[in-house]
Amino acid sequence: MSDKVAVLVAGSWGTALASVLAYNKLEVVVWTRGAEQAREINEEHTNNRYLPGVELSHRLRATTDMSDAVANATAVLIVAPSSAMREVSKQLKTYWTEEMLIIHATKGFETESLKRMSTVISEELGCNEGDIVVLSGPSHAEEVIRKCPTTVVVASSSGRAAAAQDLFMNAYFRVYTNRDMIGVELAGALKNIIALGAGMSDGLGFGDNAKAALLTRGLAEISRIGVEMGANPLTFAGLAGIGDLVVTATSRHSRNWRAGSLLGQGKGLDEVLESMGMVVEGIRTTKAAYAISDKLGVQMPIVNQLYHVLFEDRDPRVAVEALMGRDPKTEMEMMPQEIWEQWHT
Repeated sequence: MSDKVAVLVAGSWGTALASVLAYNKLEVVVWTRGAEQAREINEEHTNNRYLPGVELSHRLRATTDMSDAVANATAVLIVAPSSAMREVSKQLKTYWTEEMLIIHATKGFETESLKRMSTVISEELGCNEGDIVVLSGPSHAEEVIRKCPTTVVVASSSGRAAAAQDLFMNAYFRVYTNRDMIGVELAGALKNIIALGAGMSDGLGFGDNAKAALLTRGLAEISRIGVEMGANPLTFAGLAGIGDLVVTATSRHSRNWRAGSLLGQGKGLDEVLESMGMVVEGIRTTKAAYAISDKLGVQMPIVNQLYHVLFEDRDPRVAVEALMGRDPKTEMEMMPQEIWEQWHT
């Protein structure tokens, strides 16, 4: 096999990660369904819909033919929206070989099945879920494409994360490994919900006190459901957890924060989605997390209220009042049991 990496698909994050690989002097072929987008990347070296005003590496090549993108690739990086992950993985199956390193950098759930992205990919490819590598962490495409210092984490339960680390690591893109694939994947998906809430809080004009509380209690919810689903609680204190939560919930680069801010300003969900023009993963993830928490019997009050705002037209101020008016608690009583036991003993 050559030092070739296929990237599926050419959104903002896929293009930014492809640029990291191109900087590392790898052969990078980006697959897209759009013929015009492929032409723009190949001839003008831009992807203006997703990363306006940025010149892309001339090492990047785009194609609408998946067989062309994947043929002889050492690794395949999948950055499809969560709603398209199964379809893209199904298409990849025709060209996939067991020697290929499969990496995904999508933060979300399959809404219908409530499955993590690595589960969806493994089902379609017929491979071991533990052989898939998850890439996550605090990283805006708009900054990575400009080579701003960025640190991420790659996770796999099989040990393949080290191979992904070698592909991406360079002077501006630092990569750590982690064996807690479930925790890294859950943290990356669930923090988008809290980022929506943080944007909503800012849109309502509630200030820094409210946002700090939201992030802290939001991380508690993420940890609680994560541990219940088999994650290592320490993962949520790392790059995939608190790191990604902070960057997504406080930056105007964040689609989730922007969508939440518009909702807080009184815009309807349909109006927000139309104005964004791009996928806001936190909206789908809120629906999935609401269903997962109900299925597992895990309390997630912030997720619960955001679900009512997004899908049942609850006024954001009423949702905040419901959160603030909950029965009194001790801070530690809602801590995941594993963390409580370690701390208490």
